[in-house]
Amino acid sequence: MSTGFTEPAKKHLGQNFLHEKSVIDKIVQAIHPQPGDAIVEIGPGQGALTFPLLKAHGEVTAIEFDRDLHAPLQAAAREHGQLHLVEGDVLGVDFSVLAAQRGDANGRIRLVGNLPYNLSSPILFHALDHAAVIHDMHFMLQKEVVERMAAGPGSKVYGRLSVMLQAYCTVTPLFIVPPGAFRPAPKVDSAIVRMIPKPAERIDVANRGVFATVVRAAFGQRRKTLRNALGGVAGSAQIEAAGLRPDARAEQIEVAGFVHLANLLASA
Repeated sequence: MSTGFTEPAKKHLGQNFLHEKSVIDKIVQAIHPQPGDAIVEIGPGQGALTFPLLKAHGEVTAIEFDRDLHAPLQAAAREHGQLHLVEGDVLGVDFSVLAAQRGDANGRIRLVGNLPYNLSSPILFHALDHAAVIHDMHFMLQKEVVERMAAGPGSKVYGRLSVMLQAYCTVTPLFIVPPGAFRPAPKVDSAIVRMIPKPAERIDVANRGVFATVVRAAFGQRRKTLRNALGGVAGSAQIEAAGLRPDARAEQIEVAGFVHLANLLASA
């Protein structure tokens, strides 16, 4: 699929440009843009996903760190639709402010993007901080990261990322993308994931800071029991009061269990 320009990928920015048309079409179908949507793309790169989204929807806001891509993106976008480029690091972009400026009728945005693998977790946590203004998210990530995001208790890959995301969002893996769909080809499979933030009334976390502290400590040393891992955060009596076994390990605890313990600690 031609994007109208070609820039070499910059390894230090973690750039891998998507080029396989069948994969791009499948992603656009999964996003399913609707009239009135406010679509915000993270890292448009050479526009492989941007331009089909513009063709399907007419207007896209894109956040791009690499200045060398701005002029060719704007030039190539003119024949497809209206592209609003935001220059800078996505981690420095306030999604709540962006939603107020460019959001839909309800002041919300839809996030999409092929995320740089070296920054995927920070970007996901940054999005969580602004989940109230995000309608949904469709991201391309390393397959192993998507597996961790969607994992349940008892899985070897169930961890901090799983619990933190699932407490606030419904996480659904959609499909795998092979290395050959990118240029240059990465050494790993990728996957598309859909994340839908839960309505405020369905988020049971009383104190986000306490919850994050509990989850981080619990998974800080995976082989330790909760009693040992949470030393200094929660005592055995508090763990038991939350309905959990102090001799259990973090990977055995459901998301609701961590929420219950954090809420108990927050109320105390």
